[in-house]
Amino acid sequence: MSAPAQTHQGKVAIITGGSKGIGAATTLQLVAQGANVVFTYSSDTAAADALVTKVHGLYPPIANAPPRVTAFKGDAAAVGDLKVLVSKTLEVYGQIDILILNAAIMPMHDLEHTTEASFDNTMALNVKGPYFLTQLVAPHLKAGSHIVFLSTTLIAASTVTPAYLLYLTTKGAIEQMVRVISKDLSRKGISVNAVAPGPTGTELFYKDKPDAVLNMIKSFIPMGRLGTPEEIAQVIVWLSGDSSGWVSGQIIRANGGMA
Repeated sequence: MSAPAQTHQGKVAIITGGSKGIGAATTLQLVAQGANVVFTYSSDTAAADALVTKVHGLYPPIANAPPRVTAFKGDAAAVGDLKVLVSKTLEVYGQIDILILNAAIMPMHDLEHTTEASFDNTMALNVKGPYFLTQLVAPHLKAGSHIVFLSTTLIAASTVTPAYLLYLTTKGAIEQMVRVISKDLSRKGISVNAVAPGPTGTELFYKDKPDAVLNMIKSFIPMGRLGTPEEIAQVIVWLSGDSSGWVSGQIIRANGGMA
């Protein structure tokens, strides 16, 4: 198999929630295409260390060069931690070219069962964090840079159930952020888009779902299967590269025809 084209050579990317699932797949693909990546994680140090080890096994560090990947432990909802993230990235790599806002939680709360605490926690990670990290990173982005948010196909799915209310409230906010921020930053040559995955086979997605539920979900998808983290990562990586240079303000729904 030939090596991936180095389409992101010399670029520096920040990915929130980058140690598992879609975030980890995106980290690996960006590094394979020549980028240096700083990814955040909240608590699972073993998973973060394993990803760093895997990257450095595939792409050994070069003497006197910054590491191909750096793990940053912090709270993606805390502005103070995000300031440190941006500062350390610039200290080590000297630039930021790509911002991928992947970190999120998906509590299953309908209107009746939403507490103030769960509302605040979910809005903080899913909306406040991306909002203010974009604010912090934007002044350091040059023309040709890319910002990629993560939404969800459930925004447009007729099969959505009441339990997704709180989660979809946050992702609705994300899609409006993309629509409006793209108007601002596109004038500076910075593209702003979102990927909205359909059901994707991550560890978190499979958790506590019996086969009957998984089969029902697959039945909603014309392709008859779940997506893979690698397939979603491919779309994210494309949106973060030069070949998508005239795409901005868009929500790309990668979902096997589900919606």
